[in-house]
Amino acid sequence: MNTKKESKGKGEGRFSKSTKATEAKESKEKKNSSTDSKRKTSSKSTAKPTVKRSNAVQGFKFKPKTTAEGDGTKKEVSERDKRKYTEFKDRTKKKGDPLPDLNREDIRLNKYLSNAGICSRREADVLIQTGVVTVNDVIVLEMGYKVLPGDKVRYDGETINAEKKRYVLLNKPKDFITTMDDPWGRKTVMSLVSKACRERVYPVGRLDRETTGLLLFTNDGDMAKKLTHPRHKSSKIYHVELNKPVKLEDVQKLLTGIELEDGKTVFDKADYVKESSREIGVELHSGKNRIVRRMFESMGYEVVKLDRVQFAGLTKKDLPRGHYRHLTEKELAFLKMS
Repeated sequence: MNTKKESKGKGEGRFSKSTKATEAKESKEKKNSSTDSKRKTSSKSTAKPTVKRSNAVQGFKFKPKTTAEGDGTKKEVSERDKRKYTEFKDRTKKKGDPLPDLNREDIRLNKYLSNAGICSRREADVLIQTGVVTVNDVIVLEMGYKVLPGDKVRYDGETINAEKKRYVLLNKPKDFITTMDDPWGRKTVMSLVSKACRERVYPVGRLDRETTGLLLFTNDGDMAKKLTHPRHKSSKIYHVELNKPVKLEDVQKLLTGIELEDGKTVFDKADYVKESSREIGVELHSGKNRIVRRMFESMGYEVVKLDRVQFAGLTKKDLPRGHYRHLTEKELAFLKMS
């Protein structure tokens, strides 16, 4: 009996020990698995989410916002976007087209004063606020006030001219008259230089309708007066083609002087051109109207062609007939010194 009980107890003890070991192992495995799952969960929460970009997003292009309206759609574009779009269109125009936004005719008053060399824009704002600047005889205190072409701006009682000085040289063709406009609708030289600059320029002197050659345009009144006044002796050289050979004694008459209805006129130089007796080159300083034609007509010749090849030291080299160009700084400096 005792032996059986002991064996039974020993068996129960071994069974019990084995069972406890198994349970401990299972508990450890559960604990490890729960720890792994927690680690995985925490790693998932800390990892950055990956977003797969669709082709539509990758090839994104701006499109204006639209709202449905009936069967069609209506674009909702702000004024700022419209202005940007207009400026973009202007910048993409073909070469030679005007740029309206860059060539506005109006200009802020402070910039006008700055362009005239009065002061900087910031200092001009102070002058405007103090009431010492008038536009068309009215005191302007408004910041951002726009000055239009033709407005008379005065500062401290003196009129200001902020236009940039322009000097345009034209190789005039035939059949154009030298005038600002013509009541009979004839072609004028102004149509040939209309796109040369924004500023309004005027011809210096005149060339008649049939005469070709150099004609200067500028908005510099002092320069125009200097070039046209006889006292300053701005020389002009003409290539003259006559209807018949010119006698040598008649060439000498041009140098000694010929008496016309408006007084005696003398050419500085006169000589044959290319050994042709029908072509004469003459140089003069006189600014009388049609003086070259009248001088030859007084001797019984008819001028077939008259071309001004030089004016105040300026030449028409590399300037085709009917075209214009702006004077270089070197040419301008020469005019001011002469």
